[in-house]
Amino acid sequence: MDKSELLNQLRIERSPPPPTRWRWAGVALCVLAAGAYLSFRLLRPVRSVRVVEAQVATALKSDSAVLDATGYVTARRQATVSAKITGRVEEIFIEEGQVVAAGAVMARLDPIDAQAQLGFAHAQVAAAQALLADLRVQAAQAKRDAERQRTLARRQLTSTQIAETAQLQVDSLAARIDSQRRQVTVAERAVTVAEVGLDNTIVRAPFAGVVTVKAAQPGEIVSPMSAGGGFTRTGIGTLVDMDSLEIEVDVNEAYISRVEPRQPVSAVLNAYPTWNIPAHVITIIPAADRSKATVKVRIAIDIRDLRIVPDMGIRVSFLEDPKKPSPTPVPLPGVMVPADALVHTDEGTVAFLLEGEHVRRQQVTLGQTLGSQRQILSGIPPHARVVSAPPAGLTDGQRIILDAR
Repeated sequence: MDKSELLNQLRIERSPPPPTRWRWAGVALCVLAAGAYLSFRLLRPVRSVRVVEAQVATALKSDSAVLDATGYVTARRQATVSAKITGRVEEIFIEEGQVVAAGAVMARLDPIDAQAQLGFAHAQVAAAQALLADLRVQAAQAKRDAERQRTLARRQLTSTQIAETAQLQVDSLAARIDSQRRQVTVAERAVTVAEVGLDNTIVRAPFAGVVTVKAAQPGEIVSPMSAGGGFTRTGIGTLVDMDSLEIEVDVNEAYISRVEPRQPVSAVLNAYPTWNIPAHVITIIPAADRSKATVKVRIAIDIRDLRIVPDMGIRVSFLEDPKKPSPTPVPLPGVMVPADALVHTDEGTVAFLLEGEHVRRQQVTLGQTLGSQRQILSGIPPHARVVSAPPAGLTDGQRIILDAR
């Protein structure tokens, strides 16, 4: 066998290549699929989208803060409600967060001892009244006997001493009746005391408010004073009058001259950093803390809201008097947009700008918060159209339809 035959045996047989038209058909299908995907992602409209215009950032000079401070929300009217007597809790009718009216029953103690004391007092009254009735009967009989003895003495049928003894018995019974009347009064007062003791087994709310602490459970012993080495409960619960909430802040004594009564204040809770709460100064407490070199200031909250609760941390800004004439706007760097137009992501804060019928995702640099507006230091030019409250799933380059409202 020669070399050419050996080479022919080692040759690998290959199938002929597919026709060129099938290759182009596959490429076309891929292009169509990619186009459909892009059309779905980029041309899919998002309805009910509102657009706002970015405004040049300004602030009124009259609203400028002259001093900042931190403090806490405090309740001017707050009480740990306890029973007047020591006893075992039979029922409790409060829970944390419950609103109670003034005089509402918060708990009941076991009344068995108080009921027994009241029954004993009623029995004493009955016994005293029975003895008083017996003395009155004896006094009536003694008066008749004395009258007979006086008649006999006038006829000299008996001695004068016997007549005088009979009259002495009448006077003695009259004195005993007067004394017994007083005993009846004492017994009736004892009934009143026992009724008060029975009423003391009912714990009532001293004022209207919200329960913040439930301190006792049925079966526990409560007492108005600590006993038993601290194992006895001293309260049923804590009640707070939410209408008495105010702010207390410590102001450095070097800047206390910038604060005055009735001065407007802007307050921001640490829990709600974008919510400005209107307030005003109530008074400056005329005492300084020498250890901290501060003076305490009381601030009234001008609105009532369930989000404001005692002991919350809060930041306050003492403002200039808004009654000053001609407040002039002070320019600030950047633009102002609604806070809900911003989306916070792991990479930073972004906004969606409207360009034609499509949106562009733009990363921004944040500034300060002024009410419901947020200052944007960079990323958004003045008068740009920004999507307000962008819906979830909005993507860069997506086409939108503006809300007609």
